Amino acid sequence: MNIQTDLTPRLPDGRWALFLDIDGTLLEHAAHPDSVSVSDDLRLLLETVERRLDGALAFITGRSIAAVDGLFDPLKLRIAGLYGLEHRLTPDGQIEAADEPADMAALADEIELELASQAVYVERKGPVLAIHTRAAPHLLIRATELVEAAALARLPKGYRVIAGNAGVELMPLEAAKGAAIRRFMQLDPFSGRRPVFLGDDTSDENGFETVNAAGGISIRVKPQGETAARFAIADVASAIAWLEANFGAVDKHANRDDVMAASRIPTEASPPSR
Repeated sequence: MNIQTDLTPRLPDGRWALFLDIDGTLLEHAAHPDSVSVSDDLRLLLETVERRLDGALAFITGRSIAAVDGLFDPLKLRIAGLYGLEHRLTPDGQIEAADEPADMAALADEIELELASQAVYVERKGPVLAIHTRAAPHLLIRATELVEAAALARLPKGYRVIAGNAGVELMPLEAAKGAAIRRFMQLDPFSGRRPVFLGDDTSDENGFETVNAAGGISIRVKPQGETAARFAIADVASAIAWLEANFGAVDKHANRDDVMAASRIPTEASPPSR
């Protein structure tokens, strides 16, 4: 699949459904997930986008819904958390939550014992276990080996390991961003619209493939290596500028051409081998 290195900033006319990853897409990564913050400008932009899309906007994230609500408070959007293991189908609806299995809790205790004292953060997210090595990148290989050797041998069948840019995660097979997108697309106000998905990491690839199959627009932010996304944006700032240009309040910018140009950043990403 050929990736477009010159992302046209203006989408064609149509009825769009927008799905957004958070970390690395809307917010810069930090050494610890709790170290990030959300600006008032970003909250206002997302509120504007949701209104202009008649509600057809949802977060698709590896964070829990509770963590996202705390981060974006007071803004609440439709959301699939924990890669689709949690859902809130309307902004004011009930959360379909996911609990931490006992075997996952025991495994997390052991991994914390070995790695947490070495600038590695072990994040417990119910049935998902994330090991963040951004503050200790030399330990990414060790963390991945530990999860693959210990976790998959001890846990029941139905789990998988996903290695990302700065960490590794263990999750049930049914945790898939593509499945979360498909669920939203069956519901109002998403149904009958064309999907757009912005993400930045390995865990977003399943979402890109789902959106591609639906004839939508898949966009990877700051791609590294192979990707199923058909378009690329260089960084978080350019992704936000692209959202403003297409769905947001672009009139607050003195020079609209600057916003449009920010969406035309080339990338070194390459298509996946099939």
